[in-house]
Amino acid sequence: MKSDGNPIDPTQRLRDAPRCTAMAKSTRQRCCNPAKRGWSVCRLHGAGGGAPRGETHPNFKHGLRSKEVETLRKLASLLGKNARAQGL
Repeated sequence: MKSDGNPIDPTQRLRDAPRCTAMAKSTRQRCCNPAKRGWSVCRLHGAGGGAPRGETHPNFKHGLRSKEVETLRKLASLLGKNARAQGL
């Protein structure tokens, strides 16, 4: 057994770890798993998971087809048509 200078039982560190704050809907009891470091929930309840952020997300909206951009495109097209019709 490796001794790191800690006189406490090595499993005591696991017992003292903060617990997941997720609740079961059926029993209304908290989860007993240790929370992942830096999170308030365990790995089973979503710690460290989820979809990527930004442009790598599958539902990323780039904004090139938004209503505002489409309106600006139509306006620019109309201005160009009017300019050509007036001979400018």
